Amino acid sequence: MSQLHFIEKLLDGASVEWKPLGDVLVRTKGTNITAGEMKVLHKDGAPLKIFAGGRTVAYVDYEDIPEKDVNSKPSIIVKSRGFIEFEYYDKPFSHKNEMWSYHSQNNKIDIKYVYYFLKIHESYFQNLGKKMQMPQIATPDTDKFPIPIPCPDNPEKSLQIQSEIVRILDAFTELTTELTTELTTELTLRKKQYQYYRDQLLSFEEGEVEWKPLGEVALEFSRGKSKHRPRNDSKLYGGNIPFIQTGDIRNASHIITDYTQTYSDFGLQQSKLWPKGTLCITIAANIAETTILGFDSCFPDSVIGFVANPEKTSSSYVEYLLSSFKTQLQSQSTGSAQDNINMGTFESMRLPFPPLDVQARIVAILDKFDVLTNSITEGLPREIELRQKQYEYYRDMLFHFPKPEGVA
Repeated sequence: MSQLHFIEKLLDGASVEWKPLGDVLVRTKGTNITAGEMKVLHKDGAPLKIFAGGRTVAYVDYEDIPEKDVNSKPSIIVKSRGFIEFEYYDKPFSHKNEMWSYHSQNNKIDIKYVYYFLKIHESYFQNLGKKMQMPQIATPDTDKFPIPIPCPDNPEKSLQIQSEIVRILDAFTELTTELTTELTTELTLRKKQYQYYRDQLLSFEEGEVEWKPLGEVALEFSRGKSKHRPRNDSKLYGGNIPFIQTGDIRNASHIITDYTQTYSDFGLQQSKLWPKGTLCITIAANIAETTILGFDSCFPDSVIGFVANPEKTSSSYVEYLLSSFKTQLQSQSTGSAQDNINMGTFESMRLPFPPLDVQARIVAILDKFDVLTNSITEGLPREIELRQKQYEYYRDMLFHFPKPEGVA
């Protein structure tokens, strides 16, 4: 069904009037409360939510703020500074006085209908806010924003149309949320299953296999290099030599296949290029995270490089092994402001190394689990994105009302 045909059927010949938001809804002020007072008054489980902009909120008791500052009507909260957006809220609330909110004072407007319409135009307000040094909008920006009101001469029919649009969008929202929850639960279960089998496969009794330090099974085992100071010198970067850091390793799977930073020739001269297949182990900030290089790359001294001796082990086996021992390794961190462990931790730690054929069998099994887990991990955001695009398509279709001249 085309957008136009759907809207024509929904309107059934009725007209649409575009009115300023400030003429359609009632704007409310907030409460005189500071960030410090919110922090002091906050109580987990308290019944009254106070919005402070962005993601900052506090929960307080009703007696903590003046009764006149409490709004019990379903409302649209305007987050007007920083990241500008709208939030629908249908429980008692208040907000700081530099913010504002809207509610309906009669039964002619479905407040959630207006909320869904404003969500379509959030990017407009975000771009508008960027004109200020600190992104923000003012009350005239929303008060004057035109809102489509179907059947302006027939409030009952108008409300029916608004409510039908809300019903459809609520259903899509619920469906998208359920799917996201279902996929996230599936991913969590798959990861737990993978970790269980990994730990079982890598559990050996004392005397069953040889336990050796990593240095005995490596051709090379040392820290990366980044000698030049300051580390953020622009001369170091912008060439074609891959350079990965602890955060890249933390976010990578069994094998890292892409990178976002590169060294110049100058950067390479003060560092070291490690070969593809090197196992990377973080020892600072994100400690005991591991991945295997899918390309030649440099990395800093906050990362250990392990090149396996193929006659004794493989990088894949050691990566799975260290993943299984990660909690034990992380417990040995210094506990300082930036957690870290030293090279000596790995030099002294003894790990199980069965015969090469057993190692290869374990790696083959865990590779299959890794592929399965990663396919879900990668597929989840894609599936959610597709659902979100589908939702946005129908939302935009439901608000595709004819516009008079002068209305953007």
